[in-house]
Amino acid sequence: MSTQFVHLHNHSEYSLLDGACKLGELIRRTKELGMNAIALTDHGALFGAIEFYMAAKKLDVKPIIGCETYICPNRLEKAVTGGGRGEYANHLLLLAQNETGYRNLVKLSSIGYTEGFYYRPRIDHELLTRHAEGLIATSGCLAAEIPSLLLNDDEEGAWRKAVWYRDLFGDNFYIELQWHDLPEDRKVFNRLVSLAKRLGCKTVATNDTHYLKKEHAEAHDVLLCIGTGANVADAERFRFDTQEFYLKSPEEMAALFSECPEALTSTLEIAEKCDLKLDFSHRYLPNFPLPEGETSITAYLSKLANAGLSRRYRDVTDDLRKRLEYELNMIERMNFAGYFLIVSDVIAYARSIGVAVGAGRGSSAGSLVCHTLGITNLDPIRFELYFERFLNPERISMPDIDIDFQDEGRDRVIEYVKKKYGADSVTQIITFGRLKARAVVRDVGRVLGFSYGDMDKLAKKIPEGPNVRLKAPEAAGGSWRDARADNPELDA
Repeated sequence: MSTQFVHLHNHSEYSLLDGACKLGELIRRTKELGMNAIALTDHGALFGAIEFYMAAKKLDVKPIIGCETYICPNRLEKAVTGGGRGEYANHLLLLAQNETGYRNLVKLSSIGYTEGFYYRPRIDHELLTRHAEGLIATSGCLAAEIPSLLLNDDEEGAWRKAVWYRDLFGDNFYIELQWHDLPEDRKVFNRLVSLAKRLGCKTVATNDTHYLKKEHAEAHDVLLCIGTGANVADAERFRFDTQEFYLKSPEEMAALFSECPEALTSTLEIAEKCDLKLDFSHRYLPNFPLPEGETSITAYLSKLANAGLSRRYRDVTDDLRKRLEYELNMIERMNFAGYFLIVSDVIAYARSIGVAVGAGRGSSAGSLVCHTLGITNLDPIRFELYFERFLNPERISMPDIDIDFQDEGRDRVIEYVKKKYGADSVTQIITFGRLKARAVVRDVGRVLGFSYGDMDKLAKKIPEGPNVRLKAPEAAGGSWRDARADNPELDA
């Protein structure tokens, strides 16, 4: 790497209500500071991984995908002795070295939610042992296992834990050094350096980045209050005790670690080791099981579509047949025949058990094939809808078929899909609620101690809409509306 330093421990907005770095701004700031690689290590999840990877590639910054996982003695145990609400779990930083490592990171994160979730998505050492290949691990921040043991003056315990990680990861295990000017940093820093020498492991310097610039510390503190339901005036609330958790320049990091230059060099070494390449050119769909006697997916789709054409239309004209043949040829050319059969099968099952299905919406309503298969109940011919808005060979992407199932019975449809096509082929998509401009004003006012009435009046001066910001980001072009430009009263 041509840069002097690479940040390997960073939290974005996907470290929910904890990280304040927006992905695009994080990557642009990285370039501004002269660095050509950066890692994303959000808490417990990989929510931003793909967005981060694609945005970094676009700006010619090397993306390193990682995760600051939560590790506990037993992920299946839902109560920890002496752990209060059972929230006990240490941090562990993991970075994907290659595709194998990325897949293992995905498995760890997923299992953390499906098996280990207890206040947080937790993994354990047994699980980590099974999915360590292709991963780089560090001893982590002050909340990680080894530093926590050192903070409790358990030198022997820290040694045993460090040996376990070294034996599991070999040269891919590093002792992580941080300096945020905290009393705890002063207590463990030299002990960590000594531990690394005793282990024969390299040290690596990181900064636990939660916001972009030092002057953003106060805004980040307010974000923490929103996330924890606290008020800034609360004396006992959770807070970051210094303003050092920002994206530092290579020069700032070099000054902080002037006595440990090898820890800076290790960041370059790790960045070189990490060479993850994600391929978005392939689509992975489950196989549609053909009925006995059928040998071709495309021929079977054509058979069903033509039979449906006769059912849908009393008078099947040459124009109808030509339109159907045109669509079928396009579907075959784009290799989506199996997808249409799967969607048709799922909808047919739902109707067979009495679960109501919507008539169809979006661009799929323009497809005659969808209409003849029973996927949609809107007649694209009658309403003169265009198939090309749905599928276009010049813009090859997955067909967007929006299906509305009745709430009652939807779980039976999902179980059917899992059973027929495999549970590993089915997922339900998460959605994220974002703090919009009006909600931000109300929440910030609350944590700062202003009256709800005053903040509500101010919030109502902000224009409504999905893309309204109090201050539109400079790099966003025309995609965001600046609330202050729309209403000059907000600047008063």
